Amino acid sequence: MIIVTNRIPVAAGHEIDFEDRFKRRVHLVDTHPGFVRNEVHRPRPMKFDPGSGTWRDDPEGEGYYEVKTWWRTMADFERWVASDDFKAAHRDRAPKEMFRDKNVLEIHELVTGTDLEPTPAS
Repeated sequence: MIIVTNRIPVAAGHEIDFEDRFKRRVHLVDTHPGFVRNEVHRPRPMKFDPGSGTWRDDPEGEGYYEVKTWWRTMADFERWVASDDFKAAHRDRAPKEMFRDKNVLEIHELVTGTDLEPTPAS
């Protein structure tokens, strides 16, 4: 199992628009062979207060949205990226001012997980 994470630094004031783009997405990835699921994670900047031993919201903290797609194999993900559907899904680019910096793409291989069995490396 491969998890592809796109870490996206959304600029303050653009969070609702960013989330709305994913709610209205065209779902082309959902039908591709090897696709398992898609998740969008909203950042929640927090600070730990060692004096009280509790966590609290950090209004000055910045986080990254994480858009994760889960794939059965790396080859499945590579076929998606090379597809016409991928190009169509990414055609309507968000305005540059929606982001405070460049995104970071990370790929991980599942080692173990609840109710999930990893596939052999491909």
